[in-house]
Amino acid sequence: MTRSPAPDTSTDGVAAVERAMAIVEAVAQHVEPISLADLARATGFYKSTLLRLISSLERAALVSRQADGRYAIGPYAHRLGRAYDNAYRLSDTILPQLHELVEAGSESASFHVYHDPKHRVCLLRVDSHHSTLDRIRSGDLLPLDKGAAGKLLTAYLVSHATSAQAGLVAQSMGERDPNCAAVASPVFNSAGEMCGAISLSGPKERFTPASTRKMAKLVEAAAMRASKALGGKWPA
Repeated sequence: MTRSPAPDTSTDGVAAVERAMAIVEAVAQHVEPISLADLARATGFYKSTLLRLISSLERAALVSRQADGRYAIGPYAHRLGRAYDNAYRLSDTILPQLHELVEAGSESASFHVYHDPKHRVCLLRVDSHHSTLDRIRSGDLLPLDKGAAGKLLTAYLVSHATSAQAGLVAQSMGERDPNCAAVASPVFNSAGEMCGAISLSGPKERFTPASTRKMAKLVEAAAMRASKALGGKWPA
């Protein structure tokens, strides 16, 4: 008797992982815990599918169910972030540069890294001393195709452009938020690859031609120092 081959469940497994990560991403994008109904709207999944996958995510501590029944990001996500940070020494290397930029009287300083084909994530953030700020926090997911940092991440990591092609400073005016502007510069690691972008961002009205030129020089110098601290070579 000939046995029929076992069904290939690899595709189903990949799809389940992708759905689970979509849930984690949807939960992570909300500052406050999110309800099951809102999570269904955000992901497009049936509630029964969500409950089944969330059960696994809770066991993995990637999602946590609150007392009121809403869901928040779980403690293991924090451990992953710390592990990523430790692996690349980013806080030790990048954070001092962000503080120095803010103390120089500039706008709020951030460090952005590639997240997925549609998003970048603000990994580190230091608010400026101005009374009005753009609303960005560490951990926020932002569009990859909009904003100064997004332009650089797209050019270097998606289009695989060289520094001569992509440049070392990018600017944006009202792209991600119509009231905000930014300048950014790439940071390179020891392998010579762009690992993220340092940006200065704030209300658009403070980005005059003169102040933008000044901030562009400041952010490029900070990115160069960060690259060298990571063992990277700054493009000539």
